[in-house]
Order: sequence, then C-alpha cells, then structure tokens
Amino acid sequence: MKKIEIITRTFKLDEVKDALAQLGVKGMTVTDVKGFGRQGGHREVYRGAEYQVDFVAKVKIEVVVESARVAEVVEAARKAAVTGQVGDGKIFVSPIEEVVRIRTGETGESAI
Repeated sequence: MKKIEIITRTFKLDEVKDALAQLGVKGMTVTDVKGFGRQGGHREVYRGAEYQVDFVAKVKIEVVVESARVAEVVEAARKAAVTGQVGDGKIFVSPIEEVVRIRTGETGESAI
C-alpha cells in the first residue's frame, strides 16, 4: 500500500477529487496548508503598502491506495492539478506498512 500526498492550488481541489473518484478512489483527507517551494512566496500590495507573502496557501489531498494503482492515481491527479504555471505543487508517494479500520478491525488493503 502507498500513501499519495498531492499538494496543489486550492482551486484545483474539485478537479483532483473528481479525477480520483472516477478511478474509484473511495476516501481522502483534505487539509488546508501553507508553504513555499521554488517560487519562494510572492509580493502583494495592500492599501498601498507592499509586503512579502512567504507562505502560499495550498491544499493537501491524502489518499491510500494499493501499490499496483499508484501510477494511474498519480497521473490522474497530475493531469487534474496542472495549470502549467510555477506553483502547481508536488505529489509525494510513501509506503504504508499497515492500515486498521477502527470500526471493524479489518487490516491491510481490505481496510482502505
């Protein structure tokens, strides 16, 4: 099993969610996050004063899938999230050793 973390622009959430739903991904966790990568934030003007915004608002979508499905899920998420501009985000894939469904006690892939 693998955990896929998709960090992308907030307005892309619905498109990514829909793309993953079409693949049959049944659950996800969504978190509002702030950070910066290569773009390093940006400058904004508020009431005539310019200031540096170091952290950019993004959304993090986390899903756990069977290892065999990683490539298709990552590609669907990438296609749904891309704008072609700096700051589109990143996708991280990490191994998951165990999953336990609290209600039933199911473990492994059946608990996803």
